[in-house]
Amino acid sequence: MNFTRLSALLPGTQRRAEARTGSSSNALSPEGGSVPAARAERQHGKEAAEDADTDDPKNQPVPAVDELPVREVLDRIPALVALVHGREHRLAYVNDAYVAAFGARPVGEPAREALPELEEIGLLSLLDQVLRSSKPRTVLSRKVPSGRSYTFTCTPVPIDGSTPEGGGVLIFAADVTDQAVAADRLRLSERELRETAVTLQRSLLPQDLEEPDDLRVAAVYHPGGTEAAVGGDWYDVITLGGGRTALVIGDVMGRGVRAAAVMGQLRTAVRAYARLDLPPHEVLQLLDGLATEIDANQIATCAYAVHDPNEGRLVYASAGHLPILVRDDSGTVLRAEEPIGPPLGTGGWMHSSGSIPLGPGSTAVLYTDGLVERRDKDLDEGIAALEEALAGATGTPQVICDRLVRSAGMTADHDDDVAVLVLQHPSRTGSDGELFRNAALELLGGVEAAPRARAFASGVLTSWRFPTDLHDLGVLAASELVANSLQHGTPPMRLRLRRTDRRLIVEVTDGDDHLPRRRRAEPADEAGRGIAIIATIASNWGSRRTPGGGKSVWCEFALPRVT
Repeated sequence: MNFTRLSALLPGTQRRAEARTGSSSNALSPEGGSVPAARAERQHGKEAAEDADTDDPKNQPVPAVDELPVREVLDRIPALVALVHGREHRLAYVNDAYVAAFGARPVGEPAREALPELEEIGLLSLLDQVLRSSKPRTVLSRKVPSGRSYTFTCTPVPIDGSTPEGGGVLIFAADVTDQAVAADRLRLSERELRETAVTLQRSLLPQDLEEPDDLRVAAVYHPGGTEAAVGGDWYDVITLGGGRTALVIGDVMGRGVRAAAVMGQLRTAVRAYARLDLPPHEVLQLLDGLATEIDANQIATCAYAVHDPNEGRLVYASAGHLPILVRDDSGTVLRAEEPIGPPLGTGGWMHSSGSIPLGPGSTAVLYTDGLVERRDKDLDEGIAALEEALAGATGTPQVICDRLVRSAGMTADHDDDVAVLVLQHPSRTGSDGELFRNAALELLGGVEAAPRARAFASGVLTSWRFPTDLHDLGVLAASELVANSLQHGTPPMRLRLRRTDRRLIVEVTDGDDHLPRRRRAEPADEAGRGIAIIATIASNWGSRRTPGGGKSVWCEFALPRVT
């Protein structure tokens, strides 16, 4: 076997040979290679000077690659080298580095027996591919049984004029253990950094969703991509009291800690503004100003909605966010498209509220753009696909969340965060329906209004079979709220009693928009004690302005748990 012929396959050999050929050709003239007389004289003089200095070690000629003993070169290089030939890949040669790494190997035996380490890392099939294609192949960073990692390059070698299939394969393995260890450490560091980022993101989201009496809710969040940059998607469920519930979903544009920090501030602000029990468009108006103060360069979209079980509608406002989808009890999906204002942080825009039916048996979905937006599809196509998926999705809110995410084709390398919030207004019948009751009385004012309200409240609470102490508290609350409305409000007035499986709600509405406040009444004062009494006997109380003008004052009592 002629190892000298293998010298041409060593790294850099071709480049050095081309360099010698190129330098020789540059010395020849185009006409036939003769050197002009003047240059020839200078050349002869130079050669004579060189002959005179042959004893100088610096002037010793460098041997050509073809003159080097190739086997000694292969034996001394630190890389692992092996040569196999034939279809069975019989071992023809291994260098000293290979022997030091894996031990002595029997020459002439098939690679399956002679080089078992190659079979364990799946390299024998690669040798077959190299022979068939006559093209080199490389596999990166394969770990061998000893624990070290090598990059293997297999190059076809014609041996003694044989056909490619009967030729050989030169196996060249470079030790990349240090690089592999460094890469593993880098991947581990990136994974830990991403886990930290995702933990930060999730810590800014609600850990446990509030559970309204009249709604069932569920949410899901999926971080996008595999990098460490966190996103700005968020959602929240806020019980407002009096049976009403606020739902919010938003998306801060961009990624990174800054986006997450802005998201955290906006989510906290939403909860604070929601406690004021303002209409949705007023909440977004406040958020818009706050977003500008937080970071004038950061833009966010947001949808804020309020559900009132007494009205059976979802009142909402949108700041550049995607439309809310509602599937009614017949399976028809409605899209709440208008009105939609610009994103938060743009300033100078007056938001407005809209509404969409959400009666018993309905399901609503709030979501961020990561669920429906794709680079190769129009956004409307993604929303239409989500509508189709929602039309066929049944079950609990959590089941619907999971089905919608699966229908969107979410993968591990999805590059955008996804947040989905699903709420259901279930239809209640039978014994479950007995736990959710409503009763209302219109009051025209006058001296008979208070006695009528007390008699109505007493009769309703008796029919609902409330215990005596809770019955008396409910009648007292109704009497005080009606008396307060008669003194400070204007007609028309309405008394509403509502019970759920958890609480009794007493609410009085009138036509005056002045909200009551709790104050300390002096001993000589003849008024000012009604709200103080309500705050003392009730579990919670509050007031808000109603959309058509006027106000609503309510209080609620927690019902004893049934064991």
